[in-house]
Amino acid sequence: METRLQQDCSGTPSSWKSRSRCPWHNPGWILSPLFSQGSSLTAAKERGQLVLLEGLKSANDFLFGQQSQSGEAHPFQFISGDGSDLKALYEFIRKALSPATDGDLWKFPVLMVDNLSVMLSLGVRPRDILDFIQYCRATVSAQLKGNLVVMVQSDDSSEDEQNDLLAKSLHHQSSWVLRAEGLASGFCKDVHGQLTIVQRSSWETKAERDLLRIFQYKIQDKNVAFFARGMSAAVL
Repeated sequence: METRLQQDCSGTPSSWKSRSRCPWHNPGWILSPLFSQGSSLTAAKERGQLVLLEGLKSANDFLFGQQSQSGEAHPFQFISGDGSDLKALYEFIRKALSPATDGDLWKFPVLMVDNLSVMLSLGVRPRDILDFIQYCRATVSAQLKGNLVVMVQSDDSSEDEQNDLLAKSLHHQSSWVLRAEGLASGFCKDVHGQLTIVQRSSWETKAERDLLRIFQYKIQDKNVAFFARGMSAAVL
């Protein structure tokens, strides 16, 4: 199983907090302005720097009657239909990025989606997911000069054509692609996996080919350590 992180942002990641064998695991939607590595998400949420939409909780609330009392459409109402109408979910994101009562607008926001593969399991077609992402990109990246980060799961040996189509389409639309996977050689206590970072070539950079960098990682108690291949503690 591989995890791919498609993104528009231009930063190189250094660590992710996790306790699983893969650096990304909790399903959810996150809206936030940029903040440095190591910031407390709880504190950021209390300061209004972070808006979190928990996918599993929101879907459960919608299905079992915990509806919003404001009369607004529920972000996850698409699960009661054919999955093609993601307008309410997009409107939730757009309003979360709108100016607050004091007129301040978030500067350089980041929209993180973890993960889009789950939406396929909810009956949403790849075409509708890609249309939704295009609307989010227009709002977050083009209008607000922010970044869009989405995660999908893929497996080269899988026969899931819809998931493959989604992953490949996002790959071609992204300026950066991060691919996390286990070691081909099997389990190692000092190296938990490999991270491939691809910087896509573009007409702006006038690069002839994609830039490729490969690291290995070890998941620790509260962070993830990255190092070049062959530079793990076991080797050194």
